Amino acid sequence: MSGSAKTTCLDDLRNRILSLDIAPGTDLDEKRLCDRYGISRTPLREVLQRLSGEGILTIEDNRGAKVASMDLGTLRTFFQTAPLIYANIGRLAAENRTTAQLEKLRSIQQNFARVTKIGDATSAALHNHAFHAEIGSMAHNPYLVASLNRMLIDHTRLSQTFYRPTSVAETVLVTRTVDQHDAMITAIADQDPALVVDLTLQHWDLSRDRIERFVQPDPLPLDLTEMKDLKHAI
Repeated sequence: MSGSAKTTCLDDLRNRILSLDIAPGTDLDEKRLCDRYGISRTPLREVLQRLSGEGILTIEDNRGAKVASMDLGTLRTFFQTAPLIYANIGRLAAENRTTAQLEKLRSIQQNFARVTKIGDATSAALHNHAFHAEIGSMAHNPYLVASLNRMLIDHTRLSQTFYRPTSVAETVLVTRTVDQHDAMITAIADQDPALVVDLTLQHWDLSRDRIERFVQPDPLPLDLTEMKDLKHAI
C-alpha cells in the first residue's frame, strides 16, 4: 500500500465528515473503510488516530471509532466561544502574518469566491474552513490555533446549511461573505488589528442566525381545527 493511498483516505474521510456525508455520531466500520480506500487495517487505524487527534473522531476501547457528535452541550459552547476565538485569531493574524501566508490566503479566497458563485455548497464550506484555518496559522499562537481548529470542525459542518440558500435574501448573504473575506484580507495585509476584529465579528454575525437554524428542529405540524375539536377530550 502506498503512502498516497493512506493520504487519500485521510483527506477524503475528513472531508466526508466535514461535509456531513458521514453524519455526526456515526460509528465507523473499519472493514468497509478498508474496502473503500484499498488499505489494510493498520494504516486505516493510523488515519483514525490522526482524525481523533484533530477532534473529528472519538475512539473508545472495544467500541472503535465514532464521528464526533454535535450534542446540545457542544453546540452551546460553540456559539459562546466562536466569536471570542475568531476575533483574537484575527487580531494576532494582522500582527504576525507573513507575505507568503497572505498569498496563500488570497489563493484560498479565489477558490472560495469561485465555488460560492456556482453554488457548490460543500466546496464553499470546505474552502471557508481553509480560509479561517489559514488565518489561524497567521496568528502563530499554538494555544488559540488548537481551539480554532477544533471549533472549525463543527463550524464547517454547521455551515452546510448557510451555503445552501433557499431565498434571494439568503443568496445575498452568501455573496456578502465573499466581500467580507476580501475586506479581512486587506485589513490583515495592512496590519490593522482593530479593523480585522471588527470585520471578523461582522462576519460571524452574518452567518450566525442561519447556522443556528441548522440546530433548531422544524415545528411540528399543528392542525388548529383538530385541536379545537379535541379541547374537551380527556
